Amino acid sequence: MITYAINEKVIKYRFGHPICTDAVVKAGIEIKKKGIEFFQLEEGKTIKLSYKMGDDDIVLGLGENQRGMNKRGGIYESFCSDDPLHTSDKKSLYGAHNFLIIDGVDKFGVFIDYPGKVIFDIGFTYKDYLEIFIGDNDLDIYIIKGNSLKEIVKNFLNIIGDGYVPPKWAFGYQQCRWSYQSAIEVEKIADSFLKYDIPCDAIYLDIDYMEDFKDFTISEERFPNFKDFVKKMKKKGFRLIPIIDAGVKIEKDYDVYEEGVKNNYFCLDENEKPFVAAVWPGRVHFPDFLNPNARRWFGLKYKLLIDCGIEGFWNDMNEPAIFYTDRGLKKAIAHAKELENENLDIYTFFSLKDSFIKLSNNIDDYKSFYHTIDGEIVNHYKVHNLYGYNMTRAASEGFKKIAPNKRFLLFSRASYIGMHRYSGVWTGDNHSWWEHILLNIKMMPSLNICGFLYSGADTGGFNEDANAQLVIRWSQFSLFTPLFRNHSAMGTRNQEPFSFDEESKNIIKNTIKLRYALLPYIYSEYMKAIINKDIYFSPLSFEYDDEMSKRVENQLLVGDSLMISPVYEENAKGRYVYLPEDMLLWKVEDYNDRSYQVVKAGHRYLEVDFSEIPIFIRKNKMLVLGKSAKNVESIDNGELHVIAFVTDKAKYIYYDDDGKSYDYKRGIYTQIVIEIYKQHEDYYINVDSTGNDQIEKLHFDIVDINGKIVKKTVNI
Repeated sequence: MITYAINEKVIKYRFGHPICTDAVVKAGIEIKKKGIEFFQLEEGKTIKLSYKMGDDDIVLGLGENQRGMNKRGGIYESFCSDDPLHTSDKKSLYGAHNFLIIDGVDKFGVFIDYPGKVIFDIGFTYKDYLEIFIGDNDLDIYIIKGNSLKEIVKNFLNIIGDGYVPPKWAFGYQQCRWSYQSAIEVEKIADSFLKYDIPCDAIYLDIDYMEDFKDFTISEERFPNFKDFVKKMKKKGFRLIPIIDAGVKIEKDYDVYEEGVKNNYFCLDENEKPFVAAVWPGRVHFPDFLNPNARRWFGLKYKLLIDCGIEGFWNDMNEPAIFYTDRGLKKAIAHAKELENENLDIYTFFSLKDSFIKLSNNIDDYKSFYHTIDGEIVNHYKVHNLYGYNMTRAASEGFKKIAPNKRFLLFSRASYIGMHRYSGVWTGDNHSWWEHILLNIKMMPSLNICGFLYSGADTGGFNEDANAQLVIRWSQFSLFTPLFRNHSAMGTRNQEPFSFDEESKNIIKNTIKLRYALLPYIYSEYMKAIINKDIYFSPLSFEYDDEMSKRVENQLLVGDSLMISPVYEENAKGRYVYLPEDMLLWKVEDYNDRSYQVVKAGHRYLEVDFSEIPIFIRKNKMLVLGKSAKNVESIDNGELHVIAFVTDKAKYIYYDDDGKSYDYKRGIYTQIVIEIYKQHEDYYINVDSTGNDQIEKLHFDIVDINGKIVKKTVNI
């Protein structure tokens, strides 16, 4: 073991000869140190870490995973998995995010930088022990310290690098469904948003836009004159976002296939031939994204669609998902033939059933193909969690070559820590279950802790049928997530906002309009989090140190000023909330109607009708609002409205930029510092503006602890 100091708060422990994941961007200086602080270490062909937890210790993190914010009591496998049935017994989902934080007498973070399977047993086998099992002895382990949870996260984010920044339009509402099968149908969806005056910025193209499910192709039959169609849709106010899958169809004269074979860009089987598996188009090869040359080649393929006017993509099926391989299929069919004339008892029937169920994403298949890394042949199983990460890295690096100063929307299903520098994530193929709204709520801060700020779920649920109430309540939470996308599967009930009854449609419409009014705050808080190595969604315990705040898992802090308490139970017209301090409640039905209520600290029952969205403004904090519009580019924020809850003094820093370039990295952005001081029964407001060429007026609603409102306007 070699020990390195990254800085005074971060220590790296190196075992053997790890494969470089590029998760961490900062190097350290070798130091002399025995043992891993806090942990008992067992070394051998594999490595095990043990930590005895205190009775009240809380364990946060692990990004996209099951159960609660507090991961204690569960066992988790870090292995990117294509499993759409997100039930609480599942140990892994699409992402592998090996960072967690212990919040107890000892406060520290641990990051296991290993790209194969890692098992986290957090009080599952032995209730007081955190045990981490790594199936190898080539890896890096990081211990991150800090005086608070926020500081630990900040120290971690500092070593893994700057987060992804999408274009500002990507913070608008987005509509997706697997089954928009033609340009005619896509335009019909767009026209419905315009007809019903529902804001929307993007409509997605799932696998049906392709020719025979082949990457970087467009069906001339279903999407003729694609470049003109993209231009036409953008003129109407909508960007089109196509899907890109990991598997490349095996087909003669298909240029991507032919080039990949010719240049040895595909993963190999044990005979050093391109590995064959099956996904949407049938048999495919997988590009070897761990090979920089293959990554460069694939990343530049996005240019075909970018040249047609496309400005955003979603990368899918990149765990990589495998429907079957020839090996597995032959084995299952042979087994079925063996049992063809048998009287199947319980065991033989289950054996037959499992032989076909286990065709997909079979571990033996993942162990049967290889990558070329720095001239070495490496088994995929050992680096499995890097695959989706590097597919998405390929796209991002391609964008930088195609249009260096332009921001593109990009997010991925599979991910590993470090991919946050290149894209966002969505939480995969969830279900239209009420439990999945709560899972979505709990997952957001966990993802943020691991660096993934641009994130969101399939609002309304991807699988199964959603009723109007579920889409309403889910939208009322998703309006706060940076990625706000309604997505559903072929064969399920349509869940676009206009697919429901008139009353429900109007409630969803008002929710989406509120999203656009909140964009000045949402974008400002997102960008400040990125720049300051902070997070956008936080557990209450990141700001409040009382015991109850540590236990609350169904309320979140959003940025600097807000606490939200979404309703996530069917037929509920209210919920219990915990307020760590007095807060100002704005119960929104129509964002133009602003009436407020001061709610005292403590446990409260809150009435919340289906049309209402409760937003809590924290003490001595401000919420900046703009106007709604049909899409982000149509918003006129020449005048902003500020709601401030002030007991003595408050300060807010508002951030904005051009929303489309990386000029903000050169210091080109707007910053408005707003300070409010209470003076007897009145307020003094100081506004300091730099780089502002848009905002002319700020209108204030200043509310005191007794609920008294003072209205003021400041010209900038």
